[in-house]
Amino acid sequence: MTVSWERIWEMNNSAVAVIGIGATGAVLAAALIRAELEVVLVAPRPGVEEVLKRDGIRVSGGLSYDVPVDRVVKRIGDLKALKPGFVLLATKTFHLLEVLDELEGVFEPGMKIVSTHNGLGTEDVIAERFGAASALRMSLNFGAARKSPGVVDVAFFNPPNHLGAVDSGNREMGERLALALTRGGLETSYVEDIKLFVWKKMIMKCTMASICAITGKTIQDALRFPPTRQIADACFREALEVAKAKGYDLGDDYLVQALAYLEKVGVHRDSMCRDISDRTRTEIDFLGGKVVEYGREKGLETPYYSTLTSLVKALEDNFRLGNDGKA
Repeated sequence: MTVSWERIWEMNNSAVAVIGIGATGAVLAAALIRAELEVVLVAPRPGVEEVLKRDGIRVSGGLSYDVPVDRVVKRIGDLKALKPGFVLLATKTFHLLEVLDELEGVFEPGMKIVSTHNGLGTEDVIAERFGAASALRMSLNFGAARKSPGVVDVAFFNPPNHLGAVDSGNREMGERLALALTRGGLETSYVEDIKLFVWKKMIMKCTMASICAITGKTIQDALRFPPTRQIADACFREALEVAKAKGYDLGDDYLVQALAYLEKVGVHRDSMCRDISDRTRTEIDFLGGKVVEYGREKGLETPYYSTLTSLVKALEDNFRLGNDGKA
């Protein structure tokens, strides 16, 4: 007898929570809602709950969704009574630790916490806190921008997204989540070694984010302008050496593939570029900062990455300083 889709999720604690309803979280939530799962959103900003319940989530561009939203809570602690089987984290990486602190009061054995963040090593932070059996990771291949609460424009989607588990014992659960997202129109593949796919994506992200943030250029413009292209090429070399030292030799053809990928998304402004424009905190610590950190662990020099990371941090520091230069 074939077990129905609904029964599969019922047997495995089907409720899914999405924490962080910005651009990424809204897209993920919309796909899961379209897949007819029980989805609850965590949106702490004042007024957002009311807007989402009234207008739902609308996504246009490279992906298209117009779905209703039934369940929204304002605090992570409100998830305790719902006992979600999956919790997808779609916040900025600099909120990760405080989010995990709040999840301490919600977490139960068997719960799966999925990092959908930009950056390196976020799944390891989750595993350190709640155990490897609880941690999963996604590497997303779409670029999106939030226009207003629940309204998102997707600049591109190069399917599939990739999803994997820190502990191989989570394969079955990971495959179910990947199937749900795909069923909801967001093609996602389960992979055995998610860190490989994270490195493949994040070498591009870590390199271009800082360059674009500092210069204000689009990815395409930064790659086509000789001075910034020279910096990008040097950063690619540093990051590839660090990845290799961490056990991920991406091969001689990686750069060809990476540059072809970046050409497809080149007119897209990187999110860190928008952060700098908006004078808000960036995710540099889990991007360029992680390459520097991992390089130091392995005894590798990363002068280009170190310089770019320090410059982004200097720009961030300016945002919190008054005209007199005092914090």
